[in-house]
Amino acid sequence: MPGYIVHADGASRGNPGDAAAGAVILDADTGALVAELGTLCGVASNNVAEYRGLIEALRLLRSWQATEPVVVKMDSKLVVEQMSGSWKVKHPDMRELVKTAHAIIQEGLNVQFQWVPRDDNSLADAAANRALDGGKDFLDLYGSTGV
Repeated sequence: MPGYIVHADGASRGNPGDAAAGAVILDADTGALVAELGTLCGVASNNVAEYRGLIEALRLLRSWQATEPVVVKMDSKLVVEQMSGSWKVKHPDMRELVKTAHAIIQEGLNVQFQWVPRDDNSLADAAANRALDGGKDFLDLYGSTGV
């Protein structure tokens, strides 16, 4: 059963500083780009921006009522390990973000997390920086979105 691959990332100019989240969604079967999004996060840490990229991608998949498997690939070891349950979440702000992401997943998404090197996450990084450079949120849809 084909599914989706999500690459999510965050960018913060200063830590904390002006921040944005980015994500791309690919068709797992063909590798085709399905969606690209960027969301401004205001003044935030890079970790917060990375979680926001994940959350916005999950929200988009839920809006499509996606039931296919989803593999989330991120270069943030922190986010991957916390979302997988391997690492404890100590910071209160991070707890809220983890709780939000898990709540979206529990609405019916079948998600696995995978750490990837930074070079393998360049599309999501570019999406975050596009939002930050442009000073606005964006959502671009390509081809089939499951709706």
